[in-house]
Amino acid sequence: MEAALEVLRTIRLTGGIFLDAEFTAPWCVAAQVSPQDCSPFTPLTGGILAYHYVSAGRLLLRVGQGRPVVVPAGHIVVLPRNDPHVLSSGLDCPPVSVDHLIQPSDEGGPARIVHGGGGEATRLLCGFLHGETTGNPLIGSLPSVMTLDVAKGAAGLWIESSFRYAADALAAGEMRSPALLARLAELLFIEAVQRYLAGLPPEQRAWVGGLRNPFVSRALCCLHDHPEHHWTTEALARHVGLSRSAFAERFTELVGVPPMRYLVALRMQLAARQLRESPTPIVQVALEVGYESEASFSKAFKRIYGTPPATWRKGQQDASESIASS
Repeated sequence: MEAALEVLRTIRLTGGIFLDAEFTAPWCVAAQVSPQDCSPFTPLTGGILAYHYVSAGRLLLRVGQGRPVVVPAGHIVVLPRNDPHVLSSGLDCPPVSVDHLIQPSDEGGPARIVHGGGGEATRLLCGFLHGETTGNPLIGSLPSVMTLDVAKGAAGLWIESSFRYAADALAAGEMRSPALLARLAELLFIEAVQRYLAGLPPEQRAWVGGLRNPFVSRALCCLHDHPEHHWTTEALARHVGLSRSAFAERFTELVGVPPMRYLVALRMQLAARQLRESPTPIVQVALEVGYESEASFSKAFKRIYGTPPATWRKGQQDASESIASS
């Protein structure tokens, strides 16, 4: 966990809140944070991470064709790779682009949206973080959607009260501290990542310790950037500038598994994400994660997840439909 914190600190995240939105049911919008959203607050120098804080009501969030995530009041939802997503009161109405609903602020504060059918109200603050996240193995390993109950955890009361203060100040037109909002958002993101990693089984988070070592960290970047490449232990060792034996020993000691076993696990995690969040054909998923045939991919997937890819995907879709209808 300390290694993850060190990596997050090196990203040098900054950001702010750019949108204050109020929706009334039924409502459904398609969204993605753009450089234009961020430009009034800070020039962009790296990748964008998006987040939404629900201060009242509830919403559903879906990335691609993935399972919808329920986000109640007092929760923040983080999108580490700023994937296009749909926010809604339910999944029974077509989304409209959020870009056409934004009302720019006249006083340099966040823009506003008031939209919906007049029913149950949901209030949220939309923000962003940005930093040098491209090629970062930690960011690449995170799920596309992370939720955080800001009232929980050691810093929960302070985080929740600070964010509620920001929400109230924005609503009253009194917030004049972008630096405070940026710092608060950074702390929230770090808290979300730490809680996510702490909730993983030990074997799935052991690799984080490898981020401390420059050779192993460089190898992890290679694997996360190009998991489809036909990597070998020898090729990775050459790339990072170590002998095969020295690299394999160091990687296994710090990550907990040999390089090629880690690569297989990484490919399966990425494949599961694709199967859950998109309608991409299984044969295409297989190619994108480095398998030359659907048969070899299905065999490897079943070994990890216990069922073939098609069966696993169907189970995820059934669970998603159950949540959406509840």
